[in-house]
Amino acid sequence: MWRSGWRDGHLGHVPDELVAVRTPESFASRARERVADTTVAVREGAVVGFVMVVADEVEQVYVGAAHRGTGVAGALLARAEGLVREHGHERAWLAVATGNARARRCYARNGWCDEGAFDYLAAGPDGPVLVPCHRYAKQLAAPCSAPARP
Repeated sequence: MWRSGWRDGHLGHVPDELVAVRTPESFASRARERVADTTVAVREGAVVGFVMVVADEVEQVYVGAAHRGTGVAGALLARAEGLVREHGHERAWLAVATGNARARRCYARNGWCDEGAFDYLAAGPDGPVLVPCHRYAKQLAAPCSAPARP
């Protein structure tokens, strides 16, 4: 799911040198390394999406093609926002490839603000690869607490 979703949202929008190293093996090894950072969405016993969060960054958000438009992305983003709060941050952010219009619309629908273009440093074969992205951010309200009883 990660590789097919990545290809769907990134081909034509990222440098060729990054596409060349995003092999099936690279996604498999990266997935194994990132289990602790990952929350999955499951429907009828099947994984339909996932999100990865580290500190205040929502690093990866993917929903299987058959489940796009069903609310899975919104639920994953809400969970990611909660994790960012649990990590002690009041603001979450993520990077999205500039040309990934579908994802950008999804983030905007879910209350994330486009803070403009920047170059994201992705791991490449010979060091970092600059990827044209937009930074989206969301200010997270602190959860309400019940007033203390006298």
